[in-house]
Amino acid sequence: MDFMNVPLPEEIEREEGLGNYDRALKLIDGWLKKDIPTWLKKRLDFEKYRIKLLLSSYPYVEEEAIERGKEIIKDFTEEEFYELFKEGLIDYIVVDGVKKYERRYAYNIGYALPEYKERIKRSESIEKDRKLLEDRLSSLIKGDKPEEYRIKARLSLKVQEDVKDEVRVWLPFPKEEFQQKDVKLISKSHEKYILAPSEAPQRTIYFEGKSSEEYFVEFEYTITEWVNKVEPEKIPEAKGSVFLEEQPPHIVFTPYLKKLAYEIVGDEKNPYYKAKKVYDWITLNVNYSYVKPYAIYDNISQFVASNLKGDCGFQALLFITLCRIVGVPARWQSGWYISPFFTSPHDWALFFVPPYGWLPADLSFGGRYKTKEEFRNFYFGNLDGFRMVANSDFMKDFIPSKTHWRSDPCDNQVGEVETVYNNIYNFLYEINILEFNSTN
Repeated sequence: MDFMNVPLPEEIEREEGLGNYDRALKLIDGWLKKDIPTWLKKRLDFEKYRIKLLLSSYPYVEEEAIERGKEIIKDFTEEEFYELFKEGLIDYIVVDGVKKYERRYAYNIGYALPEYKERIKRSESIEKDRKLLEDRLSSLIKGDKPEEYRIKARLSLKVQEDVKDEVRVWLPFPKEEFQQKDVKLISKSHEKYILAPSEAPQRTIYFEGKSSEEYFVEFEYTITEWVNKVEPEKIPEAKGSVFLEEQPPHIVFTPYLKKLAYEIVGDEKNPYYKAKKVYDWITLNVNYSYVKPYAIYDNISQFVASNLKGDCGFQALLFITLCRIVGVPARWQSGWYISPFFTSPHDWALFFVPPYGWLPADLSFGGRYKTKEEFRNFYFGNLDGFRMVANSDFMKDFIPSKTHWRSDPCDNQVGEVETVYNNIYNFLYEINILEFNSTN
């Protein structure tokens, strides 16, 4: 999707900025009738989809947004809403003259302001998961031997649209690499399927069938806590690697990002310390924030560096980009965070230092612990075992290839659906933890 770095024609950009999206779509149709460069045509064709996706991310008018805030934040008031609005902390766009509010704005208030963090309503399972994780981190930091976990899980997907045509479905499936091994397919919803090889950058299991059917896969895998003891002074400078290259549109060495990268690392030559400086800067300066669908953003790493906020994948992409600029190979890894109590899609990064090879860096988990230095430092070069790895790169094709735009063009954590005619965006997924056992 390199074409995402192509600027929009100014009249289209102007109408979008004014909230005149119907007008913008008409202008796009007019441009697409012209004899224009291929990449500009691709950019404009994708912009039609991007606008619809953007509008779906802002479902609430003002009254609905206030009520949503009261559901999520304890004792939230209208007065608080308007005060936070004045401070620029409530995400909205204008659509045909009406303010429309982002669907997860209330959670982001909790991430942005410490005084609101404790007021965000959280489930008992999340509290149990947080205690389990922090107890385990404490044990590992004190020198406990890394544990190995055998995990059995089920991912299911059901289309929410009335679709008459047959559908094609891709569900993420565990890879065998680095900290993960012994992957086993237990059961699946359909007899006919295609399981991509473990070497696939984004591993999937593929089905075809009716939109009314449920699609699911059950699998087992073993994952090990990834703990490393590094002697930085013995590390030589890293040499050439494909993971030092740009990958437009989200890993691009823009003038701002190059200036930022070298401002962060200064005169440092050691690749380990370069990566650590980048990690420290992101985890201490960038706040976690829910974001809109990734397809909406032209350049994710530039967005994070300019706004100092972003979710796990956004922060991972900024880390990868800055590391590559200063000569440290870096790459993507993603799938789920999964523990006995809680599971969720999650992204992190890897960086390469000889002779140790690839080491993990979880930016959003590190940034969670700005005030707990031992925990924050743990996530540079180490990783907990509460993971499922399905992807080792981003924006890569599936096996078999997908024909239409993906719901998430960057990652694949919950699945993708399409018909022969178009992509299907409305589907529900559910992740169930069937077994979670330590093998030690």
